[in-house]
Amino acid sequence: MRARWAHELGWGHAFLELPGFAPDFSTYLKLEGLNPAGSVKLKTARAMVEHAETDGVLKPGSRLIESTSGNLGIALASVCAAKGHRLTLVTDPNATEHSVRCMRALGAEVVVVTARDPGGGFLQSRIELIHRVLARDPSVVWLNQYTNPANPGAHLDSTAVEIFEGFGEPDWLFIGTGTGGTLMGVVEYARRTRAATRIVAVDTLGSVTFGGAPGRRWIPGLGASRRPEIFEDDGSFAKVLVEERETVLMCRRLARSHGVLLGGSSGTVLAAVRAVRDSIRPGSTVLAIAPDLGDRYLDSVYDDDWVTARFGAATAAATPARHDTGMTKGHR
Repeated sequence: MRARWAHELGWGHAFLELPGFAPDFSTYLKLEGLNPAGSVKLKTARAMVEHAETDGVLKPGSRLIESTSGNLGIALASVCAAKGHRLTLVTDPNATEHSVRCMRALGAEVVVVTARDPGGGFLQSRIELIHRVLARDPSVVWLNQYTNPANPGAHLDSTAVEIFEGFGEPDWLFIGTGTGGTLMGVVEYARRTRAATRIVAVDTLGSVTFGGAPGRRWIPGLGASRRPEIFEDDGSFAKVLVEERETVLMCRRLARSHGVLLGGSSGTVLAAVRAVRDSIRPGSTVLAIAPDLGDRYLDSVYDDDWVTARFGAATAAATPARHDTGMTKGHR
């Protein structure tokens, strides 16, 4: 079935209904990928840079530095280009080539670390490199999305308001957990307003944020190999872990069934909705925050060879990105 627009009130209020996604309840996406930087991270980036400016730690000529798996880096590069700040971004091989090229096109210096940390990921390696840079040059300003209160504050003031005032109070709300900024901001808003919404935090298997064992991960966005300091599990929300294979299948199925090209984080969140669908009361309204769209994943999640190499030929064959037309090169 074709997807249809529920609201179209600017990028912060773009909600898309997914008819037929679940037979017993209504499912909607909050499409954060429609904002100018292409992901929900624009809110975080803008808030952290403005917080540094207001606090006076960001002085004329200062250089900012941050760790990123892709989306935040693009958002920060966009904000810093507009504001005239110099920026260094530290990323890793899981970041897509498209994302790295975007960061550099926007004027950022990009450093790619290749050594895995003890948890099997790259996050601690990225942070250790930042500490070495700060030791050499104390004038460099680390925004530190993992501890910065402006991160959840951005979503308390914007994302949560857009949902509960723009969309209306959903029965269920699914939120991906990377640093935890979006989740923590929305949870705080729901606490203050005493919303009855059931909030579900979603992470990828192999991430340690929810206390699970570390494991190798291929898809950037959600997950961490060290627990972000801003993440606080106060028991007010449920938690779901999703295997990356399910993320791939969900992204590719949604592209074919609803004509929506979603990013890896968005596919993970929808896979969590599918995983707990039997617990959702018929007639409920379910909203999932889709942090990004799929254009940055065309060479990974939507590429048959990439999927086959990491998740096997059966996964790629289940939802092939290419159709065999029977034509070969040279035929017209």
